[in-house]
Amino acid sequence: MSRLVLASSSRYRRALLDRLSLDYTWTAPDIDETRRPGEDAVTLAHRLALSKAQAVADDYPEHLIVGSDQLALFDDDILGKPGDFATACANLKRFSGRRVRFMTGLALLDTAAGRHRVLHETYDVVFRTLSDREIERYVAHDEPYDSSGSFRMEGLGVALFERFEGRDPNTLIGLPMMALCDLLREAGLDPLA
Repeated sequence: MSRLVLASSSRYRRALLDRLSLDYTWTAPDIDETRRPGEDAVTLAHRLALSKAQAVADDYPEHLIVGSDQLALFDDDILGKPGDFATACANLKRFSGRRVRFMTGLALLDTAAGRHRVLHETYDVVFRTLSDREIERYVAHDEPYDSSGSFRMEGLGVALFERFEGRDPNTLIGLPMMALCDLLREAGLDPLA
């Protein structure tokens, strides 16, 4: 049995973790992702990432468990998943021609050692100026209802942007791989060993 566990149901996160060629298993955590009153973006991203890892910890007592969660930050708003066509379109209309910051919380829970590390990565995108028709066509095509920011980088979403700014573009997909590699090495699981 693999020592590494991904606490996520996201096929996109699994595809990213597959790149490391490490043996791992995945499981879907069941947590309440509701923002608590007064909770800032960093606290929320950290709590959700760690909560996902902790939610499956009892089933994996000798493992390294990865939890991750992404937020979109825009005009002092913390945006989660849009959930439907109208909300996704409304978000993209707000973002048109503007910069949006994405924050991904990342947790590595070592259940054997009884310790964890939590951090976050940010990545900024600058949206092209988009027409209502472009927005509606995009949302109908990719149906990004379960994606923070109302787009999928893995699909047609790349056509929405003017430029990207940040350390690791995988942060946009919801699993900052460079930071994850750092955490795994610290825990004794070097992807290059």
